[in-house]
Amino acid sequence: MDILANFYRRMVLKGAAWLMLALLAMSVFFALQVPNIKLDASSDSLVLEGDTALEVYRQTTKTYGSDDFLLVTFKPSGDLLTDENLAVLANLRDELTQLEQVTSVVSILDVPLLESPPLSLTDLSADIHTLSDPSVDRALAAQELRTSPIYKDLLSNAEGDITMLQVNLYNDPRYSELLNARDDLRALAQQRPLSEQEKTTLAEASQNFKDYVAEANITRDQYISEIRAILDTYRGETEIFLGGVPMIAADMIDFIRSDLNIFGVGLFLFIVVLLAVIFHSARWVVLPLLTCGVTIVTMLGYLALVDWRMTVISSNFVALLLIVTLSICIHLVVRYRELLQERPDDDNEALVYETVRYMAKPCIYTALTTIVAFASLVVSGIRPVIDFGWMMTIGISLALIVAFTVLPAGMVLWGKGGAGYAGGGAPGVTIWFARATDHLKHGVIWLALLLAAISAYGISQLQVENRFIDYFDESTEIYQGMETIDREFGGTIPLDILIKTAPLESAGEDLFAVVGDDSEDAFGDDPFAEADPFADSDPFAGDGGESFEQSPWFTVDGLSKVEAVHDYLESLPETGKVLSLGTFYKVVRGLAGNVDDIQLAVLQNSLPEDIDNFLVAPYLDAENNQARINLRVKETSHSLRRNQFLSDLRDHLVNEMGIADEDLQFTGMLVLYNNMLQSLFRSQILTLGFVFVAIVAMFLVLFRSLSVSLIAIAPNILAASMVLGFMGLLGMPLDLMTITIAAICVGIGVDDTIHYIHRFKTEFAVDGNYRETMFRSHGSIGRAMYYTSATIVIGFSVLTLSNFTPSIYFGILTGVAMLAALLGAMTLLPRLIVWIKPFGPERVSGAA
Repeated sequence: MDILANFYRRMVLKGAAWLMLALLAMSVFFALQVPNIKLDASSDSLVLEGDTALEVYRQTTKTYGSDDFLLVTFKPSGDLLTDENLAVLANLRDELTQLEQVTSVVSILDVPLLESPPLSLTDLSADIHTLSDPSVDRALAAQELRTSPIYKDLLSNAEGDITMLQVNLYNDPRYSELLNARDDLRALAQQRPLSEQEKTTLAEASQNFKDYVAEANITRDQYISEIRAILDTYRGETEIFLGGVPMIAADMIDFIRSDLNIFGVGLFLFIVVLLAVIFHSARWVVLPLLTCGVTIVTMLGYLALVDWRMTVISSNFVALLLIVTLSICIHLVVRYRELLQERPDDDNEALVYETVRYMAKPCIYTALTTIVAFASLVVSGIRPVIDFGWMMTIGISLALIVAFTVLPAGMVLWGKGGAGYAGGGAPGVTIWFARATDHLKHGVIWLALLLAAISAYGISQLQVENRFIDYFDESTEIYQGMETIDREFGGTIPLDILIKTAPLESAGEDLFAVVGDDSEDAFGDDPFAEADPFADSDPFAGDGGESFEQSPWFTVDGLSKVEAVHDYLESLPETGKVLSLGTFYKVVRGLAGNVDDIQLAVLQNSLPEDIDNFLVAPYLDAENNQARINLRVKETSHSLRRNQFLSDLRDHLVNEMGIADEDLQFTGMLVLYNNMLQSLFRSQILTLGFVFVAIVAMFLVLFRSLSVSLIAIAPNILAASMVLGFMGLLGMPLDLMTITIAAICVGIGVDDTIHYIHRFKTEFAVDGNYRETMFRSHGSIGRAMYYTSATIVIGFSVLTLSNFTPSIYFGILTGVAMLAALLGAMTLLPRLIVWIKPFGPERVSGAA
């Protein structure tokens, strides 16, 4: 320790000028990297790490097509189907279609109209009219768009005054290739240890994918901006909203950038004002500010250098790191000013060294406990939360090093200055807490037990269900677009239901037998036979004459089963638009009445490509005998309970509709998001359990006493319980952001506990009187605790300026948690110490 102390004095205190120059050069280097920092708002950042449902989801999009599209709602003034409004809609469609990243735009102008006037099945092979054709009956078209099982709630709302355009985006094969290369190796790593070559390949594949995603994000932001620019030219008398996953991802990136800027500027101003109010001295504003600046610039530069992406969760990282760094600085400054008042004639370097020597142990331990709190987040299983935990772990380690180098070196270079206590009235406030604790005696403990009981009840009311739309302010386009689509077009969050069945046995032979000898009799009055479209060809031969195998889903029995599930889903209050082969079956029966298996087999093999791509291909995987039912769930519904909804749905399909459980799969963003939400309870238990066990173990090492360790953790358990109970009582759900609060509360809250107990032991050695020691501790270290807690509580209020609601909750709840931790450290902690007397018997009589 002597060698380390001498090295520190020589390098930091005596070499202060050179150290500051070196740190300045380092800060400039890292500052140059900051512009390269990248942000991430991909779907990977909102799903559970290692969720097997993610692989099912990706395989489903590969089989049935990507859901990478944008939605544009279009509500003109007056009748939607007037020539003027349709011309405007056509111009909008054409402008969007011309964009490089847009492959097609589906609108009411282009879809086939089957009931305007009604067609027969034979008409499907001919040119089908669309709304763009002058000969179309507009009144019938309006009726079809509002009532058709295909178009209602998809392209037209129930009133027929709003339509929606689906803007299909370029499906990038390079993205899928790089993603599969990475995920295949990750899957292999789950099965067995990778070789060194495979590890290298995985690292390269991961980096290649990250680099490509960064480029893709830039491209996405550009075409989203281009689309918005086009839409802006049509706004005015026309109400237009943009929606879709790519738009949400782009806006989330904007939220992250905005939050980083707002939090940075807001906290900078807050720190300047706070330090000026507390210390009334320029040096105690400049030096802590410089320390915080070096810490933040270095950490952000490091993140950019190693290409560590920030998400909407870790956008709070800058605010948290600033607050933690400032807290360490305040403890050092307050101790230095105490020593300066006690020993005004001492050499300045000696005072700085004594400050560092005395504060090193508690500050190192407080940093370690805070690190443990954030490190606990890595067991959450949620990628952005894991990254946030590691970022803060590294950041706090850096903050501790910078605070014990930049601040002391600055103190030496600046000189001693005048003595005096800090302003702000803290001694009076902290002494009041000591008097209240002394007066109430065991009443403090009874009050704590009451609060614990209330908190326990509140915790029992915690839930994870929330509305994704509530993450955003009502003024944002994300909120307005989701609300409009949910209300007018039947839901926003997609769910896919995949059902497998066994192949037909000898179906082809039976059908050939029926058709081969007397096809005319077999068809009877069927419109297919009337038109005789297959007079010169075998209807059961594919391209080039290959034998055609009928899908078991393309039978009356198969389609009836799908339609039954389809109709059940449509009857549920949580669901909106449902599309499946049942939609196709309804259309066919609407055109031709009841049909049989033979007609369906002929129809399956003869549908025009555009009709097949629209009504069949997205809902049938003939090769694997799998049917897909796609539905949208109403995200704005206050009654939606995702997990219960999915559980009840599976139970009904298996037990009431007779579908084998092994033949049934649910996938889609609803499933992925629900899996993440359901993991939050487990994550909360794991992170809190990890924090409490680790911190108690650290207390045992620091205090070498089980009783002191348990006393020290008690106020922090109460504070964490209070904030979770507060959430439960107010109906605030756990989410990606709020699950971090309890662990952070304990990790930062124990800082006050450590500083107080460390000072209490020192003061107790003076006279051995617990009561007097409590008053002296409140009047000394209590001030630093008061200042740092005020810093944290007020500092987190800056997060309320965010556009992202979970960040606002995070700021408010963390402030409440830290206030509870301060009150516990100022009242419950000293009361337990005075009552239990863990430092031995009193040498002088004193009240207990």
